[in-house]
Amino acid sequence: MRHGASGQLILRLLPIFLLAACMPGGPLGSAEIGAAAGSVPFSGSDEDFGGWSGLEVSPDGERFTTLGDRGSIGSGRLTRTAGGTLTGTAGFTHNRLRDTTGAVTGPDGMDAEGLALRDDGRIYVSFEGDARIWTYADADGPAAWMPRTPGYDSLQNNSGLEALAIDAQGRLYTLPERSSSLYAPFPVWRYSGGDDWDEVARLRRDGLWMPVGADFGPEGQFYLLERSFNGFGFASRIRRFPADFSETGGEILYESSRLTHGNLEGLAIWRDGSGTLRAVMMTDNNFRPYQRSEIVEVTLRD
Repeated sequence: MRHGASGQLILRLLPIFLLAACMPGGPLGSAEIGAAAGSVPFSGSDEDFGGWSGLEVSPDGERFTTLGDRGSIGSGRLTRTAGGTLTGTAGFTHNRLRDTTGAVTGPDGMDAEGLALRDDGRIYVSFEGDARIWTYADADGPAAWMPRTPGYDSLQNNSGLEALAIDAQGRLYTLPERSSSLYAPFPVWRYSGGDDWDEVARLRRDGLWMPVGADFGPEGQFYLLERSFNGFGFASRIRRFPADFSETGGEILYESSRLTHGNLEGLAIWRDGSGTLRAVMMTDNNFRPYQRSEIVEVTLRD
């Protein structure tokens, strides 16, 4: 590109950069909130390893299950020091999920994003592209359709059901990555049984912050992992909401500075033996070698 053309491009893009810098989650507005408890790399060599977007952690913080964009599901152990600091993973294995016919899914067209596990082992998976939720009796069996809500039809392309969570009563909750506009709230749908989902809340949207993961804590409150990206790198934050969503703005418990971590998408909440509330998060590296693949753990205030 000629120097003159480069200068003109910078001038055209400057207003966009300045606007992004002034918005919530912008490069000048992101600051550290909360305490980091550990970060470890998470990598593998086979073609299906990567794109980890969904995450569940056992109540004792020892085992994890994760879901990949290409439809892989895997589990392993989180290794820790005697004091509980995260040091790595061990014994991780994974396999490709099946579709509703029982056929092993191919890498294209899955776009699996959200993961929720019921106490009896039943698996629920949400999808971002063709917005839908499938359920599995076990990780090796065929998928079954969950009922749809008409709200799915209005979701933006490639911004569908990014987050999925299940409460202590076994009710499912999901919400999309994007709302209808920059300042429109995010709808939250709940499935309690039957043939449809109910919209139970509309959570406040703050500019470029978008939902990518969700979980219920051991005390029953709803935790939402959000990501902000505007060309300067990723920032992440966690908001907490009451179980009845009576307050829709949420309480910010953790927020990273831009570039502190990679593209964090999976979220799991647990409480350690000392009573400290912890959040485990996992990055989606989009199968790109230059993006970080890591597991991050932070402590949260009660």
